[in-house]
Amino acid sequence: MSLQEVIFAGFGGQGILSMGKFLAYAGMDCNMNVSWLPSYGPEMRGGTCNCSVIVSDDLVGSPVITKPSAVVVMNRPSLDKFEPILKVGGLLVIDSDLVNRIPKRKDIEVISIPAQIEGEKIGDKKIANMILLGALIKRTGIVSIDVVLEALKKHGKESFFEINKQAIEKGAEYGESV
Repeated sequence: MSLQEVIFAGFGGQGILSMGKFLAYAGMDCNMNVSWLPSYGPEMRGGTCNCSVIVSDDLVGSPVITKPSAVVVMNRPSLDKFEPILKVGGLLVIDSDLVNRIPKRKDIEVISIPAQIEGEKIGDKKIANMILLGALIKRTGIVSIDVVLEALKKHGKESFFEINKQAIEKGAEYGESV
């Protein structure tokens, strides 16, 4: 049985919920069972934000994740909150441009990416979230890169597709080179 439980976390406005949504769409496009559960504070932008995504071959009993198999963080408070609950051997993907400490745990796999800098090189640091998503997908094999790109094409804004595609591909490079 294939099961991935992923938490995406950061500040509102960083595309946290979008990362989760596109992963959930990709899972559905693969005929897998999915759950997408957003959680955010009352602030529109700048408040804490996270979402839980479960992608499974089996039925999803609850959208609540207590021991994620992977966590993607885009700020220090998210690292502090979610690093301790990541399962042993789990994957932690970090935007090293925004997280100012290294993970404390030695029993997890870490991919640290300067996603803001890489985003600017591609054309806009706002695509940092897609870079991190590309690394997660490549490393876990949760779905294929092609399926995520197809989900972006079907469910995202057409005007952003090309830059998001480049971002996911850049992230995938980090996901395979660890």
